Amino acid sequence: MLKKLIPVSLVLLFILFFASAAFCLPVQDLEVITNEEYFPRIHQILREAKDSIQVMMFKACYYEKYPDSPSNILIQDLINAHQRGVKVEVILEKGNPKWSPTKKNEKVGRILSEKGISVVYDFPFITTHSKMLIIDSNISVVGSTNWAYYSLTQNNEVSVIIKSREVAKELQNYFKKIWNSSLLKSP
Repeated sequence: MLKKLIPVSLVLLFILFFASAAFCLPVQDLEVITNEEYFPRIHQILREAKDSIQVMMFKACYYEKYPDSPSNILIQDLINAHQRGVKVEVILEKGNPKWSPTKKNEKVGRILSEKGISVVYDFPFITTHSKMLIIDSNISVVGSTNWAYYSLTQNNEVSVIIKSREVAKELQNYFKKIWNSSLLKSP
C-alpha cells in the first residue's frame, strides 16, 4: 500500500508546486499600509493619477459639517482627477434603502455623478464588501479600509498597495464584471 502512495504523493506534490506557480502574478512593488497611513498614501496616489481611477467601496461618507475630513478629501481627489481628464469610475454598495451605508453611499454617488463621474451601485441582493482602487492600470489598493471617518482615523485597518500591471488587469476584470452586473446607476 505504501509503495502505491509514494508515487501518487509525488505526482500530487509536483502538480501542486507547478499549478500554484502558474497562478502567481508578478509584482514590482508591494507596500503594506495600516491605520492612519492609508489616508496620506491614497491621497497622494489619487493626486498623481494620470489615466484612470476605478474605485469599489463598501462604504463612502461625505460630511458636510467637516469639509476637511479625510473621506471628503479623497472624494474631492476623485473629482479633481476627473476634472484634469482622468477617467474615474466608482462602484458603491447599495442595500436596504433605510440602511446607513446605503444612504451615505447614495449621497457620495450624487456628489460624484453631479461632477460627471460615472457611478453605479451593485445589484441590490448582493453585498459588495470590497474596498479596492485601481489607478492607471498599474497600481492596485486592496484592504479593509472604508472611506469613512472612523476607518480613516480610529480603526485598526490594513491595506496593501500593489504595483503590478498583471494584478491590476485581474482586478480590472473583476471590477468590470461587477460594473456590468450593476443595474443601478447614480441618480
